[in-house]
Amino acid sequence: MSNMIPVEPGAKIAAQVTPEPSDDELAFVRRIGVEYVVLWTSGEKASYEYYASRRDLFESAGLKVYGFGNTDVHNQDAIVLGLPNRDQKIEEYKAHLRNLGRAGIPYTTYAHMANGIWSTAREPTRGGAMARAFDLEKAEAGHWAGRTYRMPLTHGRVYSEQEIWDNYTYFIKQVAPVAEEAGVRIGIHPDDPPVPELGGVPRPIFSSFEGYKRALEIADSPNVGVCLCVGCWLEGGELMGKDVLETIRYFGGQDKLFKVHLRNVTQPLPHFVETFLNAGYMDMYQVVTALQEVDFRGVMIPDHIPLMDEDRHVGTAYSIGYMQALLERARAAQHC
Repeated sequence: MSNMIPVEPGAKIAAQVTPEPSDDELAFVRRIGVEYVVLWTSGEKASYEYYASRRDLFESAGLKVYGFGNTDVHNQDAIVLGLPNRDQKIEEYKAHLRNLGRAGIPYTTYAHMANGIWSTAREPTRGGAMARAFDLEKAEAGHWAGRTYRMPLTHGRVYSEQEIWDNYTYFIKQVAPVAEEAGVRIGIHPDDPPVPELGGVPRPIFSSFEGYKRALEIADSPNVGVCLCVGCWLEGGELMGKDVLETIRYFGGQDKLFKVHLRNVTQPLPHFVETFLNAGYMDMYQVVTALQEVDFRGVMIPDHIPLMDEDRHVGTAYSIGYMQALLERARAAQHC
């Protein structure tokens, strides 16, 4: 039986920050007006003691930790491809969930990519700000946590879609009961980019609406839901099967939206450039309005922000401010 760690009602805006912030970083986060943070760590630090210490640190600064990710159990080829160390990684993931639950942290993000996130050379967006880009014709390698996965076959052979589904099922059937026992929500992030195959590994599950629908039905757990990266959904375009607004209404109507990455892109695949929230092909006010309509109760974060003035704080402040305005207007419109 699920006993989810409670979260406050209403949509919330969070900043993604280092778990070991300086006093200046904490002051910056408070100044931009957010109350929530999401954190990532790895290795030996992924323990109950560390999670609890970070919770206490941020709470002492007036900030709440909504989510904590562990890169050592995220985007793991062992899990996705059923490699020899799969069971070891699954046990690590279970420990991660239990530690979060003990620390009172309600959420973690999981991604199911076997050969990392793929990008090509950074490209300029509005005003010449440099941003992440992807051009399928130029794609050579994926990257994750210090590892590089190169074309043509990142793991020595071509895998079938059925293998990916079977390995996902093996994983989620083991971890979902642990998430329920711990009271922790797992939000599954879309494949980035959401193309049918890269390096001999298909991406049949988290690259489309129907894939997500089937995956959550297999999990059959209130604690397994969606980390909706709007940017990835926009990257996929028609490949996703349903647009991002339909997706919000469907999964939000099931209380399966746990976190949202607000990111805009110039156009769908095969070639896109990430850009500022009001400079891409999607109207982000429509996205935030849809979230408000389904009573979204998770956090929204800015994601992959283009670099402004060689200082990441500038883009973060700009993006958070824009998101706050969107949310305020969506709330006001709902109560008119």
